[in-house]
Amino acid sequence: MVVAGKHIYIYGEQSESRTLVIINTFQGDGSGIYSALKGMTEGEICLGVVSDINWAEEMSPWSCPSVGKGEAPCTGGADKYLTTLTRNIVPAIRCKMAKEPAEIVIGGYSLAGLFAVYSLYKTAMFSRAISASGSMWFPGFKEYTATHVFCKKPDRVYFSLGDKEEKTRHPLLRTVGGATREIVASYRSLGVDTVFEMNPGNHFNEADMRLAKGIARCVT
Repeated sequence: MVVAGKHIYIYGEQSESRTLVIINTFQGDGSGIYSALKGMTEGEICLGVVSDINWAEEMSPWSCPSVGKGEAPCTGGADKYLTTLTRNIVPAIRCKMAKEPAEIVIGGYSLAGLFAVYSLYKTAMFSRAISASGSMWFPGFKEYTATHVFCKKPDRVYFSLGDKEEKTRHPLLRTVGGATREIVASYRSLGVDTVFEMNPGNHFNEADMRLAKGIARCVT
C-alpha cells in the first residue's frame, strides 16, 4: 500500500504475532530481509517495510555536510518524518495485522539505524531498536545520546558493525567504531539490555542479512 507517499510492504500480517517490526529503507520491498529472517527464528513477527525514504532528509536528525563525492548533504528532517511515521504509517500497518501489536520495534541500516536510535528519544511508541551498521559517526550524535533521556527506557537495543567499517581514511566515517562502542557502553551503564555484534566485511556487505540478524537478536 501507499501511505504519505511511501510504499509499504507488510509480511506476516496474518500471523498470530503481536510483535510489529518497522524497517525504513531507501528502496526495495524488504523481501530479502524477511526471507533471511525466516531462517533465523521460529518466532512469528509482522514486518512492515517503509520504502522510498528521502534518505539524507528524513533519516538525519540535524544538518550534516556531504560525506562523499556525489552524495547529498543531510538536511535534518527526521523529526518531521517521525511524526508522519507514528501518526500515519504505523497506524495504517497496524490495521492490516490480525492482532493488535503488543510491542513495536523500529530498525534500519546505515542512516536508518541512526534514525531508529534517535526515535527512542522522541517517542514512546517503540520498545526496542535495531541499528545495523548504524551511522553513529554522525556529528554530535554520540553527544546527543549522552545528554538526552529516552522517552521510554527501551527493552533492548541492538547495534552492529562490519569489521572493516572503521578501517577507512575518511576522517569522519572512521569514528563509527569508537562512537558505537561508547554509546553501547553508555546504554549498558543505564541498565538497557544492549547487544553489540561485529560482522565480516565493509559497510555495504550483506545489508539484508545484517538487518535480519538484528531483528532476530532483538525480538527473541
